[in-house]
Amino acid sequence: MDGMERGPILSIRARAATVRDVSQARRRWTMARRIWIYPLSFLGGVCLALVVLIHQLDLLRPENEGLTALQILTNISASEAAQIMGGVGEVIAAILGIVITVASIIVQLAANRYTPRITDMFVRDRTNLAVMAFFVLSAVFSLWVNFSIREAASGSLPQPFIPFYGVITTMVLLSLSLLMMAPYFAYVFDFLEPDNVVGRIKASGVARALQHSRPGQENDRAVDERRVLALSSLEQLADIVLNAIEQKDKGIASKTVDSIGQLVVAYVPHKPDLDPRWFQIQGELARDADFVSMNLEALNKLSSTRTWLEYKALRQLLMVYREALATMPDLITRVAIDTRYIGQAAIGAGDRDALQVVVKFFNTYMRRSLNAKDVAAAYNVLNQYRYLAEELLKAGWSQEVVEIARHFKYYAQMAQPIGLAFLTETVAFDLCEVNEVAYLLKSPARDELLRIFLEVDKEAEVEQQESSLRGVRKAQVKLATYYLQRGESSLARKIYRDMRDERPDRLRSIRAEMLAVTSNEFWEINDRGGVFEYIEPERRQYIHRFFEWFPPSVLRPPIREEEQTQE
Repeated sequence: MDGMERGPILSIRARAATVRDVSQARRRWTMARRIWIYPLSFLGGVCLALVVLIHQLDLLRPENEGLTALQILTNISASEAAQIMGGVGEVIAAILGIVITVASIIVQLAANRYTPRITDMFVRDRTNLAVMAFFVLSAVFSLWVNFSIREAASGSLPQPFIPFYGVITTMVLLSLSLLMMAPYFAYVFDFLEPDNVVGRIKASGVARALQHSRPGQENDRAVDERRVLALSSLEQLADIVLNAIEQKDKGIASKTVDSIGQLVVAYVPHKPDLDPRWFQIQGELARDADFVSMNLEALNKLSSTRTWLEYKALRQLLMVYREALATMPDLITRVAIDTRYIGQAAIGAGDRDALQVVVKFFNTYMRRSLNAKDVAAAYNVLNQYRYLAEELLKAGWSQEVVEIARHFKYYAQMAQPIGLAFLTETVAFDLCEVNEVAYLLKSPARDELLRIFLEVDKEAEVEQQESSLRGVRKAQVKLATYYLQRGESSLARKIYRDMRDERPDRLRSIRAEMLAVTSNEFWEINDRGGVFEYIEPERRQYIHRFFEWFPPSVLRPPIREEEQTQE
């Protein structure tokens, strides 16, 4: 049965790989037309048209009567050939010098700004090597053609030697060299475009990671080299992000963070097809800075769970997260989103070990935010963390969702003593949504998630915690209305029993404030795009039904002293 299931999966992957190859070929062809074919055709056509037009005008002059363009091109004396070739060789050498100088300066500037890897990529690029080889061969060829010209008969030659085809070929090579300068510089600038650099590094990392090889086809050293090259791609991408953060270049930073995530997302589904030796942390890989500092037990766990590449990629994202907390807060959301994408890829591949790594890093993001007392960062991370929990519910991974809910509760309770009341409230409303999804999907974890949700709040120890506990109670009331709308009075009763000993004044204010929220449009910029306390109109009536369970004396406004006096 396993073999029958694996066959269609491999077939699907093969078709996906074919589609990807075709797409890449189309992109390469499009780039070749845009940078090389169209410019060369245009420039060559304009030059040819000008040459033909001017020659025709010159041939119309009276003193040139009887001459043809073919005669002019085919009749060359030895002295004329030597004169022509003397200048041609110098021009081709000058072109080569200009190209090398300009390209070197541009590449070095780009390497200093982004990553030293650019220099190596540029030197190894096939197109760049082909263009440089063309210039060099043109220069060498012109030298030898010039050397072979003989103007007068010598002792060993009965007559002068004129390398006619060599001269014509050299002129063609010189023309192509001059025509290629503009497209080549366009290619260099396109090559060094930050998005293209990032894309090449990502593609290289994916290629190294997904290179299929069966045991015995590669020796251990070759496998280790591939591991190190894939790891190097991740580190180079992280370097680009850090440099972009330092230079306040948000666009490049965001694009590169996405590339780190995309590399792992492309890698995770293909792990079952890889050589088992790929997953072992040994050789040069074991000497990496992130692995050297780990104890043997932790390294063995990464090897046994086959998650070293995911761990390394997320370590790079964590490093970016730490830098972004202080200098580029907008990048934090990108890091959280791409971490969620990696988690979703793990869910899709059924890789629970990879998911555990993702969860650990989400928890580490939260810890960093709490230590920095950065509410905005934690708010955005929690949003993506909740999305991941909902994806787990849809996939039926109930136990993992329960673990995430426990983490949520822990960070909510940790936030209260350090004065991050809004964070506790955020966790409560996120858990409210998770509970709603669990009920909708009939998840086995529904009751346990509700129990954890009701444990988020605890009695305020200091006055500053009052606002956070009010937010938690509002989230619980919101979930109760969800249950009541679906006829689940027993579940709503659990929430009531948890709240029935609440202070009457707090209950009255919570009800009044929730009824007062009639719009889901927040008056400030909000990444979540809504208001926590908002409840849809058809569901709002259940607020009254829920509070009807409390004694009337609890919810009746207290009698003021002057009213008692009048009585």
